[in-house]
Formats: sequence, structure tokens, C-alpha cells
Amino acid sequence: MKLISIVVPCYNEQEVLPLFYKEITKIMQQMQNKHPELDFELLFINDGSKDKTLECFHELAKKDKRVRYISFSRNFGKEAGMYAGLKNAKGDYIVIMDADLQHPPAFIPDMYEYVKSGEYDCATTRRVNRDGESKVRSWFSRKFYKIMNKISQTEIVDGAQDFRFMTRQMVDAILSMKEYNRFSKGIFSWVGFRTKYIPYENVERAAGTTAWSFKSLFKYSLEGIFAFSTAPLALASLLGVLSCLVAFIMILILVIKWLAFGDPVQGYTTTICVILLVGGLQLFCIGILGQYLSKTYMETKGRPIYLIQETEESLNLNEDNKKNKESDIKNP
Repeated sequence: MKLISIVVPCYNEQEVLPLFYKEITKIMQQMQNKHPELDFELLFINDGSKDKTLECFHELAKKDKRVRYISFSRNFGKEAGMYAGLKNAKGDYIVIMDADLQHPPAFIPDMYEYVKSGEYDCATTRRVNRDGESKVRSWFSRKFYKIMNKISQTEIVDGAQDFRFMTRQMVDAILSMKEYNRFSKGIFSWVGFRTKYIPYENVERAAGTTAWSFKSLFKYSLEGIFAFSTAPLALASLLGVLSCLVAFIMILILVIKWLAFGDPVQGYTTTICVILLVGGLQLFCIGILGQYLSKTYMETKGRPIYLIQETEESLNLNEDNKKNKESDIKNP
């Protein structure tokens, strides 16, 4: 038997979970009919949801033994959710996907065939359009990938998603990277391995609302830049050299004007402008250094990437204890 673990990080997904479960179980049954040697487990990660997502996990775990779940003590972010899912998955193959059905489960059989053939270690989807997104958001997304691929030695394919079907070997390689500040899109590319990119048309969420605002996506993009490139540090040095060069040229011009033409040097306005320019450049460069220093600071703390509050095993244990107490009351 070959076990396929399907990891699903969730944050406030109570509206879409019934739809996702219906679709994924249908795909699982189709694959088992075609490949009787396959078995499945569904591993849901509750990333500190504030709605009834955890209650949905309780119901699914009670009626389907293939369902497992991990509930965090608070919201740690999707990166922590994906890491926890990969770390606790038991399968020979591991699928990671979202619950909102923007990652269509219908692709999983094709992904399995690509990886099973031995030609690839990973199969993933790649969006060929961004229908449903605002033009501003799409423009920034495309620019991010272009900038990343220019300043980083790790190539990140434009449109490639977290929806991936991976071998255990590739997952173990990903788990060996234990950094606290994680950027999985970069990690997937950095570890290498043969990857099949499957093009598909973008689809909208089946229900609910996304937790990814423009602000959160912008912060996430900065995480990727600082995690996989030192170009901003070089930029700070370059700005310092340029500012010195501009200052030197300005000094030469002022000296020549004073010696050759007797033109008096304008003092107050020029001084204020230079102070503001140089001060702004200094603060900008210090800010870049501060970002890298903050990442180093968080890494050296050695804090866990996530904390578990509850799993399906603790739910079963509580159910058993409850039954034992009821039995003791009836039969003292």
C-alpha cells in the first residue's frame, strides 16, 4: 500500500470546508478505484481560526477515520501551517493545498501519474492568468517575480503555487530547512528536485473570503526578498557610494563657481536639502540593515515555528474518557 497525505492549512474556512471535503473525497475514491494500492489521509491544520473551523474538523474526524487535524494555540501564519502539515504527514507522497478550491482537487490524479512515473519528484500547478484579481494586485505580483529572479540565485517560477504533489524524499529535504522565517515558494525551488509545472486557468474561491489582503501579500513578498537575497544590502552600499559621488561633484561645482565667477555659495537652502537627502539615505540603509538584523534575531531565539493545542488523538482520548465516566456513573 502507498499512502498519500493531503495537507490542508486552514484559517477561518468554515464555509468552504464541507464543499472541499465533498470534492476531495470524490477524487480520493476515483483514484482508489483506478489504483487499489493507494490509501489516503486528510491532515487539516487549524491556524488559530476564529470561526467554527475547528468544530468542522471535529465532525469530519468523527465520521471519517482518514481525517486528522492539528489545531494551533494561536494564529502562526500559513507558512507555519504548511510546515506543521509536512512534518506530521505520514504518507509516501504528500500533497499540500488550500481548502478554498482555488487549488482544484481534480489535478491530483494527473499529479500522481507524473510523480509515480519516476520522471518527476514534484508536480505543481502554474497559473497562466490572474482572472478575478485586481489589476493593481496582478501588476505587483508579476513585478515581484521579476525582481526576485533578478536579485536572487533561486529561480521562482511566475504563477507557481503552493499546491504541490511531492515525494517523501523532497518533503524530507524541505523539513531539513528549519529556519523560523520561512518563505516556502523559495524553499520549494531552493531544494531543487525535478518539478512538473501544470498550467491552469485561475479560479475564484468557492466560498468565504480570503485572508490575504494587499498589505499581508506585500509583507510576504518582503519576507521572500530578505530570505533569498542579499541584494538589498548591496543596494544600501551602492546608495552610499552614489551619495558620496554626488556630494563630491557638488563640492567641485561650488568651488569652481566661487573661484572662476565669484558667485557666492547659497547657504541655508543648500544645507537643508543636503542634510535631508543624506539623512534620508542613511535612514533607508539603516532600515535595510535592521530588517536583516531582525530576521537574525528571530532565528537566534530558537522559538518553535508553531505550538499545538489539540489534535484528533486528543479528541478521541476525551471521547473515551467521557464514555468511561458515564460508564462509572451507571455502574458504580
